[in-house]
Amino acid sequence: MAVGTELVQKSQEAKEQAYCPYSKFRVGAAVLTSDGTVFTGCNVENASYPLGLCAERTAISKAVSEGYISFKVIAIASDLEDCFISPCGACRQFMREFGSQWDVYMSKSDGSYKLMTVEELLPCSFGPDDLRKGKNPVGNSKL
Repeated sequence: MAVGTELVQKSQEAKEQAYCPYSKFRVGAAVLTSDGTVFTGCNVENASYPLGLCAERTAISKAVSEGYISFKVIAIASDLEDCFISPCGACRQFMREFGSQWDVYMSKSDGSYKLMTVEELLPCSFGPDDLRKGKNPVGNSKL
C-alpha cells in the first residue's frame, strides 16, 4: 500500500473523532514525521467559533508536543464527495512553519486524493528562514 493511501486511510479514521456540533463538517488529518511516526488529529469546534482548531493543526501540534518538528507528508480527509478537501489559509501557514517541501494529500470521501506540496498551496510564503535572514516582516517599520 502506498504512503498516500495509508495516510488518507488514517486521516479518514481520525475524522470519526471530530468534535463539530456546530458545522457538522468533520475533518481528519494524519501527519507523517521524518522518522516514520504518524500522528492523527481531528477538528475541534468551540461555541466561540474563532477558537476552534482544524484537524491539520491538531495533528501537527500533537507531533510537536512529542518532540517532532520534521514532516514528510500530511493527509486530510472530510466527508466531501465531489471535491478534494483543501487546508484553510491558517493551516497552510501553520504547515509552512515546518517547511515548504513536504507533501499534502487532499482526499475525497471515497479515498481518492490529489497531491500537492506546501509550497504549491502557499506560494511566495513567509517562514522561519525569513526571520533568520533579518528580514523585517512589518514593512517599512524601524523594528
